[in-house]
Amino acid sequence: MAPDRGANVPKPSSRAWDALTPALSEWILDATASMHFSKMTPVQASTIPLFMAHKDVVVEAVTGSGKTLAFLIPLVERILRAEEATKKHHVAAIVISPTRELATQIHGVLTSLLTFHGPSAAAMNAAKRLTDPEETEEPAEVYPATTPKIQPQLLLGGSSSAAQDLSKFLKTSSNVLIGTPGRLLEILSSPYVYAPQSSFEVLVLDEADRLLDLGFKDDLTKILSLLPKQRRTGLFSASVSEAVDQIVRVGLRNPVRIAVKVKGGNGVQDKMTPASLKMAYLITPASQKVVALKELLHKVEPRPLRTIVYLSTCAAVDYFQHLLPTILPTNMLLVPLHGKHPSNVRDKNFTRFVNAASPAVLLTTDVAARGLDVPQVDLVVQVDPPSDPKAFIHRCGRAGRAGRKGLAIIFLQPGHEEDYIQFLEVRKTPIEKLEMNLQVNDGAAKEMTQALQKLVFTDRAIHDKAQKAFVSWVRSYSKHQASSIFRIVDLDWNDLVQGWALVRFPKMPEAKRYDRTQIEVPNVDWEEYAYKDKAREKQRREAVNTEVVENVDKKRVSNTAWSEKAEQKSAREVKRTKREAKRVYLRGTQLNEKERAHEAETQQMIEQVRRQQLAAVRDVDFEGFD
Repeated sequence: MAPDRGANVPKPSSRAWDALTPALSEWILDATASMHFSKMTPVQASTIPLFMAHKDVVVEAVTGSGKTLAFLIPLVERILRAEEATKKHHVAAIVISPTRELATQIHGVLTSLLTFHGPSAAAMNAAKRLTDPEETEEPAEVYPATTPKIQPQLLLGGSSSAAQDLSKFLKTSSNVLIGTPGRLLEILSSPYVYAPQSSFEVLVLDEADRLLDLGFKDDLTKILSLLPKQRRTGLFSASVSEAVDQIVRVGLRNPVRIAVKVKGGNGVQDKMTPASLKMAYLITPASQKVVALKELLHKVEPRPLRTIVYLSTCAAVDYFQHLLPTILPTNMLLVPLHGKHPSNVRDKNFTRFVNAASPAVLLTTDVAARGLDVPQVDLVVQVDPPSDPKAFIHRCGRAGRAGRKGLAIIFLQPGHEEDYIQFLEVRKTPIEKLEMNLQVNDGAAKEMTQALQKLVFTDRAIHDKAQKAFVSWVRSYSKHQASSIFRIVDLDWNDLVQGWALVRFPKMPEAKRYDRTQIEVPNVDWEEYAYKDKAREKQRREAVNTEVVENVDKKRVSNTAWSEKAEQKSAREVKRTKREAKRVYLRGTQLNEKERAHEAETQQMIEQVRRQQLAAVRDVDFEGFD
């Protein structure tokens, strides 16, 4: 990798940490060496001196290139080189992340770094004892209150309330806040939290292009309005170029742009992914995708320790988490994760995947596509291409990090979807055809569909999830940004039904022109098709009986004699006329003499206009229809 530097970017020195002060460079070097970063990467060598030289930076670097340390090290350096400690309840630095998983990861890296700095480690231990009554760790060495130190705090919505986070901030005097935009805004809006120019040093926007999307713009704008204009700001992402036209909106002043890319085989800097990552595609119909996934999990050698499988929607994850365990190799763990899970479930599942002792598969959406540094991810499979083309690089980048070899595969259906290959080449993300002997054919696909449908029949709740998942997938497909490649009109609905193991084809506007009689689905006795949950099944049967009674009543109503309906309609008209006459009479009794005269004059004018119109009609000779 080689950084694409502008004129203002200093060249990396021979000593890795020359940009840092001697007092701090030693412990930072020890800390990063323990974290497998004993050598400075190109993005770090380019970014750290600029941050230390009071420059705003926009950093675009390939996945796994060390962007997190590139902004954490200068952030730590700027705070700790101050003459005095940050004032109580003052904020010195903020790191904003688009997802709770990425924010948690950044917080973990920073705390690991700070364990090598005595005053900061002591402050963090004191905060643990203060906020956790069960903390039994012995107090660390005591340092003077004026000694500069860092006290980080993680701010995430859902895991705790804003009041609890604010209480912790006030008790521990946190000076570095790491979190998602919503909770950060709530804390910064408090009158007890201060971020004056005298204290505030650094603002970092990780995965900046995502933060600048519609969902985060409002919160981000409000956060910036609460921060001083004189600050150091850094934007970091693997695809920040997609948001260049919006950079000025986040308050950067003459930023220096740093682009770290990979040299291709011809020596030209034309790749946006690590050299250790191999990216490939597999052309396969929808009905054969599950078979292809099974073959990959069984035949990729050596056996991947961590695998991430990407689907396009949360509902699809909820559905396929019931089906995929049947195709996994023995002792391989399946962990679902998506953005609609409660916060405690997301944290628990992500921890299960990261700390799994046996090989594991993470079944997820784009919520786990950006920035996450999961150790030992060897294989990434994109069953559904991402709706946002930018997410393709981020998905692939979960493998092949920090020099470790990785394989990323995307499934494409025959036809127009094959144009996605050229589309990626134009975006400097070339992929090649997967050269692997996989037993994927129509016969294997048919057997797989039957086996999965048999599993669906075991519980009607799985069928309900299948219907919801398929409809959500179709809607996601219709909103793909590369709409000339991913087109609803090109979909083979019958093939999709087989691939999703559906036992009923759902009604939806996208398929209303399709002949439903051509869909191959098994015969189902819907009255006897039951839920495994007994309480839910009882509720369903009660609802079915109620519906039968209601249908009988509706039929009786529809069979009412026409003459009786006409009489009822005539009675309603009479009542309506009487109500109108009564309303006019009451209105007339409430008028004074002047208002009555005005009302009479108005009626005379109306009658005069009406007579003129009738006279004009009578004067016209009828000459036949046009």
